[in-house]
Amino acid sequence: MIEFKNVELRYNDFVAMSDLNLTVNEGEFFTFLGPSGCGKTTTLRALVGFLKPYAGNIVVAGNDITDLPVEKREIGMVFQSYALFPTMNVYENIAFGLKVKKLSKKEIHEKVMAVASKIDLSEEQLYKNVASLSGGQQQRVALARAIVLEPKILCLDEPLSNLDAKLRVGLREELKRLQRTLNITTLYVTHDQEEALTLSDRIAVFNNGRIEQVGTPYEIYNKSASEFVCDFIGDINRITPRLIEKINEQTTGRRFKTDREAFVRIERIFGEVKQNYASIKGKVLDKEYNGLYTKYTYEVEGQKLKNIEKNDGLISHELNDMVDLFINPDDIMQF
Repeated sequence: MIEFKNVELRYNDFVAMSDLNLTVNEGEFFTFLGPSGCGKTTTLRALVGFLKPYAGNIVVAGNDITDLPVEKREIGMVFQSYALFPTMNVYENIAFGLKVKKLSKKEIHEKVMAVASKIDLSEEQLYKNVASLSGGQQQRVALARAIVLEPKILCLDEPLSNLDAKLRVGLREELKRLQRTLNITTLYVTHDQEEALTLSDRIAVFNNGRIEQVGTPYEIYNKSASEFVCDFIGDINRITPRLIEKINEQTTGRRFKTDREAFVRIERIFGEVKQNYASIKGKVLDKEYNGLYTKYTYEVEGQKLKNIEKNDGLISHELNDMVDLFINPDDIMQF
């Protein structure tokens, strides 16, 4: 559906993306994930047409759109700032693009009412000034304005970052439902790892102007391709060479290099006996109660390790307790 072929993106002499090769499938919810300044928004801007590639080509459905004007690309865009017209009411904001296309009043009304229904905007809200709406409602209006034009591709640039945590979770669910209902190819830019993991069919992890890994949320999280991806996604333990030596001394069927660090997810360290797992002893330094689980911090072989335990009454540790911990060697990542 979407192909970036050897694309290089620049701002004057600064290379923002170098030799980008990436394919997004039709109907896919595809996320660009990475820290600020890594090139993800720049790549999205190039697709939409706000930035012309210095080199390479962008192809959509077999057609080269590299030099195509923005208005002819059939791509909807939702910005982080919403970019709504403050002097217009909700209805007028949603209808704006349809009026530019010179549709009849009847067609415009039918399309506005249909899209409002899909994203849960009431008829009363349609005739309110956008400035009187909450952040979540404004985000819905921005989304409606994009999808009412029935674009082939929907681009979302950090659309939930201005909302509070609870509202973000609710709108995340709505976004995914809407994307599945419309079956529209969606590109989503975020620095929020949880957002990327819960929403995406596939994720591209960006770092310093290049892509570190492309994969499903499961692959990105459990089969990280690089130290950056491993450390950026989720909560992680670094395992020092000293502890790696301790693990290598045990008969687990795996041996690791002792001249470099390794990594293991905090939920992959267990407090109950596991056969053929590496066994280590840890002293409880801290505990954080989080309702469903408790996060423990241990001192193990001169370093700190964390794990989480379900609050099911089976495991409970106190500060300074000495605890047996178990790690599956297959869960250890080393690069």
